[in-house]
Amino acid sequence: DRDVTGVQTCALPISFLAKAVSGELQANFYPIGISDVLQQWLGSSERAIHEIFEVARRNSPCVLFFDEVDALGMRRANMRGDSGLRTVVNALLAETDPATSDNTGVYVLGATNAPWDVDPALRRPGRFDRVIFVGLPDSQARAGIVKFHLRDRPAAGIDAKSIAARTDGFTGADLAHVCDTATQLAMADSVRSGQVRPIGMSDINAAMAQVRPSASQ
Repeated sequence: DRDVTGVQTCALPISFLAKAVSGELQANFYPIGISDVLQQWLGSSERAIHEIFEVARRNSPCVLFFDEVDALGMRRANMRGDSGLRTVVNALLAETDPATSDNTGVYVLGATNAPWDVDPALRRPGRFDRVIFVGLPDSQARAGIVKFHLRDRPAAGIDAKSIAARTDGFTGADLAHVCDTATQLAMADSVRSGQVRPIGMSDINAAMAQVRPSASQ
């Protein structure tokens, strides 16, 4: 279950939707992970945030996509003496402040599984002020996700509709796991037999017996 503050979803990997937004805007796309920001040395994380926004401003129109934004913009009231993370939140607030930073043409999206853990100041107007939730993929979306993950793999006789009908409650990541596991099973069987064969429904069925939905009720 995944939220994008600005755009929230869990139907497909969030980066796909963020890329789709940048495509619709004909904008550059910059995905930002936790490791791109959090640094070991004092002050380095704040400089990293500033540099990220400076690059985005120089290359606008641009979509900045922060994954796991709750780790970077954690609710400060929940911090217990962790001044390092507090200054990271403050730096993010400063860079997204419309009163002090000119972010014309810079669109900022943030993904989180826990929107309630994001600092309230980051969700004020001018920052992450729009929250949209999209639930788990429906049957049609699940079939499309399966087809997407098998599109470049040798597969034969795959019934995507049948898979979709049996995967209610699965996330996009769960379905990707099913496809990856089925691929590994087919490869292992090919190695044992000495004859390469495509991924089939038997592999999908075996994979589905191993993979369980990861999203809670």
